Amino acid sequence: MNEAVIREARNLPAEPLALAELAATEAPRAPAFIVTIYGDVVEPRGGMLWMGTLIECCARHGLNESLVRTAVSRLVGAGQLEGVRIGRRSFYRLSEPARAEFREAARLLFAPPPVPEDWLLCLSDALRDADLPLPWARLAPSVALAPNREDIAPVAGVLLRAKQLDGHGDLGQLASERWGLPGVAEAYSSFLARHGALRDLLAGPVRVSPEDALALRLRLVHDYRHAALSDPRLPRAAYPHDWPAEAARKLFVTAYVGLSKLAETHVGTEFLSPDGHLAARNDETEWRLFQLRREAAA
Repeated sequence: MNEAVIREARNLPAEPLALAELAATEAPRAPAFIVTIYGDVVEPRGGMLWMGTLIECCARHGLNESLVRTAVSRLVGAGQLEGVRIGRRSFYRLSEPARAEFREAARLLFAPPPVPEDWLLCLSDALRDADLPLPWARLAPSVALAPNREDIAPVAGVLLRAKQLDGHGDLGQLASERWGLPGVAEAYSSFLARHGALRDLLAGPVRVSPEDALALRLRLVHDYRHAALSDPRLPRAAYPHDWPAEAARKLFVTAYVGLSKLAETHVGTEFLSPDGHLAARNDETEWRLFQLRREAAA
């Protein structure tokens, strides 16, 4: 869609604007978007998905059948998807390693841990030749720093807990350089710009179709996941005052909850597994919504 059409769409009511933004956005990479579909829709329902449903869902986002089939083949080859043929139909599910990976991502999306307050400092000569796992950052050949979070894997060496003393040094500059925060901020800002029209859509009286609601929610999850997974989740003092993560999180929570009732209606009527349609809702999807509603209320 060219810029003139987009500018014209911005003068339309909220519903066409939100959908025009979706149509104007460049198609996502097929393999990553297919993983988003499985993580958001299929995996929490514990099922498999018919290839035909996957093709139809991806078509709404500018991905044609050839791209989808090629991406699925690559995901199977990479061990992320597993397939089974029943009659003339092919069905796919996430492999166990991919399920474990997305469970961790789902925790970040739907029940994020508290923001850390301080740091872990590791001192060891062995760090000189070590490949440090993220979000550990090397400060010197034998010194590494990471946010003090429960999910941080320790590295070998003397491990200390550290806290910055006010007025000593520029923590923000250090964090920006070591963790590439400008790129993370750009990902959050792009998410806000791309999905900001959902605020008006959900606040107004206009309703979208179940199919459109699911399309909007899938891209919401896809783009927010990209930004959130790139964020090292440092103590708040390490970020600039205008850090966009909080606004992005608020938009994600509000929009996901607001779109889900209609989106799940579409899942329950159109998404096919070997046992029939996937459930519109189950305990896992209700838990996700409960967590987000509780976060919004807080």
